[in-house]
Amino acid sequence: MECIFSLKDLDSVAAQVVAQNPNKILLFQGEMGAGKTTFIKQLCKTLGVTEPTSSPTFSLVNEYQTTTNQTIYHFDFYRINSQNEALDIGAEEYFYSGNWCFIEWADKVADLIPEGATTITITVLPEGNRLLQMSPSGI
Repeated sequence: MECIFSLKDLDSVAAQVVAQNPNKILLFQGEMGAGKTTFIKQLCKTLGVTEPTSSPTFSLVNEYQTTTNQTIYHFDFYRINSQNEALDIGAEEYFYSGNWCFIEWADKVADLIPEGATTITITVLPEGNRLLQMSPSGI
């Protein structure tokens, strides 16, 4: 899947991603400020999270419940220095739980990512729109 979108299109693009029935492990790639966290917030809303969502930059992982009792884990590994830090928080248990896992900066924990994950790359375009590309993991 590939599409160009603006902020006003977030809800429809998130719905398209969910409709693709991707693996529940989603790896988000893109430069700082590309909109990874913003897109993850919309995915959470699309999946039925009603509580406020935020970036887990300092906590490493946030947990959300959907209205259908699904669990979503949102990881941000930007600040970790080694994969051992991810292991210390139990990342592998989260990744193999069968629940949704949205992972920012997944390249920092590449050896821990389950096979079959889906990669979503968000690229900022010159006019301010974003290019979203979704594909099987290439980490």
